[in-house]
Amino acid sequence: MILGPVLLLVGTLLRWPFHYFFPQQLLALAEQPARMTAAHTLVLAGTVLLAPAVIALAHRIGRTRPVLATWGAALVLVGLFERTFHAGIDQAAHGVVRRQGAAFATDLVSQSYQDVHLFSFLSFTILSGWLVLAFGAYRGGVLGLPGAAALAATCLLPLGVLKGTEITSVIAVASLCAAFVPLGIRQALDGPDRPASRSCSPSPPCRPWAPWPT
Repeated sequence: MILGPVLLLVGTLLRWPFHYFFPQQLLALAEQPARMTAAHTLVLAGTVLLAPAVIALAHRIGRTRPVLATWGAALVLVGLFERTFHAGIDQAAHGVVRRQGAAFATDLVSQSYQDVHLFSFLSFTILSGWLVLAFGAYRGGVLGLPGAAALAATCLLPLGVLKGTEITSVIAVASLCAAFVPLGIRQALDGPDRPASRSCSPSPPCRPWAPWPT
């Protein structure tokens, strides 16, 4: 909840100077490979780390609103899978830029940009998932109205292959940070105490290697 949104925000800001559409993104990679590679890696890492964060949030929502928790988590996770799929295509295009140049890569991507695949029919999950999860967090009492609204604003994050940063990208990821980071800090501080090193009762004799009491 803390690291995922922060990595996503840093990666999003690194791509800020370049136009969001794929020809400019590929050209930026050719001109500033270190910066764009770092941005791509941070965005991908942040996206993957959001999955356990969403599961943890859904677990808390599910204590009082199990249906909303299930649907919200399922939709968001499918959306995260789709963003990871897009990142894989981005990585392949980056490899073409490094080996064949930005012009060749741009021509190749433009020919296949509208190709249909499984996630073409599931793109609605990227937008709707955050709305359902935010509503569930509010109804379940996990987030107040401001936090839930910030979480819902994550649906503004643009989707697709080789997408750069727009103003809506910054708003969406900053809102995600506003919703998740304080919640993650509270959860870390309110978590269970670390178990003592010798927590076995004196009788029967302690057998720490045994998975079940005997």
